Amino acid sequence: MVKSPGYRMVGGNGLFFPILGFASIVAFIYLSFGDLLSVRYKNEISLSFVERNGSNFIVDGELFYINGWNSYWFMDHAVHYDSRPRIRAMLQAAAKMGLTVCRTWAFNDGDYNALQISPGQFDERVFQSLDYVIAEAREVGIRLLLSLVNNLDAYGGKTQYVKWAWTEGVGLSSSNDSFFYDPSIRIYFKNYLKTILTRKNTITGLEYRDDPTIFGWELINEPRCITDPSGDTLQGWIEEMSTFIKAIDNKHLLTVGLEGFYGPKSPKRKTVNPEFWAADMGVDFIRNSAPSTIDFASVHIYPDQWFKKKSLRGKLKFVAEWMHSHIEDGEQVLKKPVMFTEFGLSDLNKGFDPSQRDEFYKIVFDVIYESAKKKGAGAGSFAWQFLVEGMEDFNDDFGIVPWKRASTYKIITGHTCRLAKIHGTVTPVTGNLKDICNGRW
Repeated sequence: MVKSPGYRMVGGNGLFFPILGFASIVAFIYLSFGDLLSVRYKNEISLSFVERNGSNFIVDGELFYINGWNSYWFMDHAVHYDSRPRIRAMLQAAAKMGLTVCRTWAFNDGDYNALQISPGQFDERVFQSLDYVIAEAREVGIRLLLSLVNNLDAYGGKTQYVKWAWTEGVGLSSSNDSFFYDPSIRIYFKNYLKTILTRKNTITGLEYRDDPTIFGWELINEPRCITDPSGDTLQGWIEEMSTFIKAIDNKHLLTVGLEGFYGPKSPKRKTVNPEFWAADMGVDFIRNSAPSTIDFASVHIYPDQWFKKKSLRGKLKFVAEWMHSHIEDGEQVLKKPVMFTEFGLSDLNKGFDPSQRDEFYKIVFDVIYESAKKKGAGAGSFAWQFLVEGMEDFNDDFGIVPWKRASTYKIITGHTCRLAKIHGTVTPVTGNLKDICNGRW
């Protein structure tokens, strides 16, 4: 995501939230999902690895189109037992909406509740929290797209790696873009990657690289390398790190984590990019997504962050054009699936009304649905971000509690049902599909 949200509220012994907030979560779980809580799913749901066939995802030979969401906060919340109910509540609520993949962070570098305390030094307590997140997702049949580092400063990010190298006296530059070219930092990151990929889950007993609960890996959230607008520096890093990952884990899918901007050599940079600055970020959607070690392309959609003067109508028109352009690239150029792994509309816009967000969601879902009908490369979308009640201090101006607004909830579940009508459901969901759709077929 472009903006760094307000991530945490800290009390004397870690994460703190009011008793009322906790009570609301408990009430929500038991009143809304009591039927689910009476069932344990351990060892009951069998998942297969998601694979790629050209520009499509497949599971057990069947096409797989994704209605997904972002809950970046899972690992952080799993560290403390009093906040773990939020993870289960979110996963079970998502299952009842027929959602199939959640994108979340598998990193926290040198920050509060850090997974990686310093280069190569990990907090086992936090690692077991990530184990818990994966195990919980496995129990309800939801897969995880795990992001491995942040371009932004939140949760450490590439800036933290540069600080580590600088502090140890081995850094080439204090610029955070040195993350992409400094040999010492590349070693730091490769050590981290190997540790994550070969981690043996203390709950399931599976190494991460052998667990089909993990949909795939994302190299970095929203990479930019503005000190080299040619894109060569970032491209070299993508090729090196993706090759390294595939040498350890060739079972999982891999993407870059791009926002989708076209680079300086792309003919689309002037006609499709949001504004002129987008071609100078050191990224290139086509070039960055092309290596054989990258299995699918990723794109984000934040029209109100990218445009300051466009009207709402103009922004929504851009959304459809942006999506169609990238899907076309997936089908005609890359021959790979394209996932819109973040999309959001800010509630800080002047004159904002929740109905505008509903309209935005519907546009995104309609484009994916049209792609699915044609067995196209537009393989899925992930709203930024979903939360449960009592999480106001973890929210930003894009987050929602989906079931709090009936029209939004209906749009989300309606998308599940439309996709299922075309291709069925290849992923088990805890909610009965007919109950979810309730006549929408």
